[in-house]
Amino acid sequence: MKQKASDQVIYYENTDGPVIGSVSRKIIEKDGLTFKDIDGSGELTAVNDWRCPPEERAAAYVKELSVDEKIAQLFISDWRMGPKYPTPTLPEHEYITDESGLLDEAEVTGKTIFGEQGLPGTTTLLKKWFSRHLILRANATPEDMADWLNQLQAVAEECEHFVPVQAASNSRNENGELVFGMNDAFGTLATWPGTLGIAAAVRGDNLEVIDRFADCIRREWKACGLRKGYMYMADCLTDPRWQRSYGTFGEDPALNTAIFEHLIPGIQGSEDGVTMDGVAMTVKHFPGGGARENGFDPHYAAGQWNVYATEGSLQKYHLPAFAPAVKYHASSIMPYYSKPSVRKSAPQKDMEGKPLALDPYGFAYNKVFIDGVLRKQMGFDGYINSDTGIVHNMCWGVEALDKPERIGFAVTQSGVDLISGLFDNEMGREAYDRATNGYYDEHPVPEGYKKEDLVLTDESLDRAVTRTLTEMFRLGMFDNPYADPQQAAVTATLTEDREEADLVHRKSVVLLKNQDVLPLTTAQLEGKKIYAEAFAKDPRNADASTKRLKELLTGYTLIENFTLTDDPAEADYAILMVTPSSGEYFNATPGYLELDICEGKEVCDVDESGKPMASTHMETTVTGMGRYQEITESVHANGGKVITNINISLAWLVGNVESVSDALTAGFDTYPEATLDVIFGDFSPVGKLPVTLPRNDAVLAVNADGECISPNDVPGYDKDQYMPENLKDENGKAYAYRDSAGNYYELDFGLRYE
Repeated sequence: MKQKASDQVIYYENTDGPVIGSVSRKIIEKDGLTFKDIDGSGELTAVNDWRCPPEERAAAYVKELSVDEKIAQLFISDWRMGPKYPTPTLPEHEYITDESGLLDEAEVTGKTIFGEQGLPGTTTLLKKWFSRHLILRANATPEDMADWLNQLQAVAEECEHFVPVQAASNSRNENGELVFGMNDAFGTLATWPGTLGIAAAVRGDNLEVIDRFADCIRREWKACGLRKGYMYMADCLTDPRWQRSYGTFGEDPALNTAIFEHLIPGIQGSEDGVTMDGVAMTVKHFPGGGARENGFDPHYAAGQWNVYATEGSLQKYHLPAFAPAVKYHASSIMPYYSKPSVRKSAPQKDMEGKPLALDPYGFAYNKVFIDGVLRKQMGFDGYINSDTGIVHNMCWGVEALDKPERIGFAVTQSGVDLISGLFDNEMGREAYDRATNGYYDEHPVPEGYKKEDLVLTDESLDRAVTRTLTEMFRLGMFDNPYADPQQAAVTATLTEDREEADLVHRKSVVLLKNQDVLPLTTAQLEGKKIYAEAFAKDPRNADASTKRLKELLTGYTLIENFTLTDDPAEADYAILMVTPSSGEYFNATPGYLELDICEGKEVCDVDESGKPMASTHMETTVTGMGRYQEITESVHANGGKVITNINISLAWLVGNVESVSDALTAGFDTYPEATLDVIFGDFSPVGKLPVTLPRNDAVLAVNADGECISPNDVPGYDKDQYMPENLKDENGKAYAYRDSAGNYYELDFGLRYE
């Protein structure tokens, strides 16, 4: 069998310079130093000379690459490892691996939500298509990731011009369900709570949590050879029905801004941009995806609008957290799919305080926002990486254009540098050729557009490729793109990182209610019986979680003081874990995303424009809610106490649970071990809510015109000033849930043990 690339790399040391790593590339020696023959010239050109600034090397290399080689750099899409790690976004197929056993060489034709494409084997993709930007979604071990990436780099070295493979990934260091486009992996690297949980821990502790989190990511990813992350979301959560709520850091623009002030330099390696020891960040989703029209998903036509119903909301809530991305030179920023609503939005201002034109183009196509607000006014100097699928199925605002025109319009007109979705090299070439082949002499220019904005020009092509090449030169990937698989495995299992992540799990637990129940001390548990059960939307998940919960309780250090019972009627305490789930990511829902913790609830359908209809359907976010109520009644009838934990992935309506619980905690994809540590007093709760929990359906009601009673663009903590007076209580509050103890479950709320 052919050796793995990691076994073939030869390294060359340079005094006061980078290590050069190569499998097959020629090495140039001069002045006692070694250089890699990147451009194939055999000479010490600016491209090959690591002493030259990254920007200079990139600009020089763009002049050497062919048009087709440059066009291939405009696109990034999912790619696959071998049969050990099937990619969920690509169809099942019979794998054909190369001699190394690492690269899938099968041809695959597949259709996804983003479009349909026939794909070649890996070697053909790299050598003939010259594609270099891939998205890795496989939940691979650190060692396998490093091996696979090394082999990709070795194949790339065989081309006349060497451009390293830049594999991007969504976050891999948080706990939770694997969700395409959010978190591609968990458990193989140090695993922290979800980002809402990290925010809960930060609110209760301090921003040093973010410093340690960022440093852990930087070291682990670099060790694996992963040098670009589609992370993190700077979006301010303002509409609670947004499916992607759980990927944010919550609803407070001030906290979001502070987090990114620490997160970006920590992951990228410096305050001046990405370094050779860093990982490039793609901050998303500019100018903020939280202002969803009643939570609709912008992967579908009903969700194509960002609604700024409140004057000045864009500046006040949604743009602030992107300022650190500019200040600390985030490598790239990702615009959202959606487009601003002209009809339903109030006046907004740009960064100079002038009226902002809300042109109805998806943000990747929106020159006002990308070239105007982000680049010219905010001063962003990185590159623009579109969200996935804008050329094919999520082309909001430019549906009248064909696919080559959409590519030209995005790159040339608004300034996108990397388009995510498919490897649209042929369409990119068509967009380039139309500038000179007379196409528009025979075909009309679509109404409202100019020819020069619909084609790829040499100027726009060179600009885009220079920016993405600069990133890889800054990372040192041209000189040495290789990682040590054994070191990757060691770095990813460092005890101190695992212990730090476990600590933040504990810090993320928020104590919402405590009627003299918690903590369960040794004295309280003497001779007592505990009933334990988990609830979820999928009964299979509930069964697995119940089994795990009982195992944890059986092995708990205080086990000698209590026993587990299978009969809630004889329980002194019930510990119930509730994990709601609403809707399905990448599947349109027939109505508004349901936030109630419920089973079999009748709710209205919505029409294609997002307005409520008279017809209805049934929604369930937790299977077994009837059983849950029966258990709580049985425990209370025995004089026992009910302790419930809710997993907050969305801003749930918690009334059905809080009203029957004597103690209530919240986690955010938090380990159950961490929650039990709080319940049993091994860790005193410090977490604070990063998001306001709505009171009930009334504060989320949508009228016949599709307008929500609580504005979509305002975070929960500020919604009361816009709520009707008849919904407000004696304290002037309407939006936040108020529990039986009189506490409001609003931003920054969280009890502690006295």
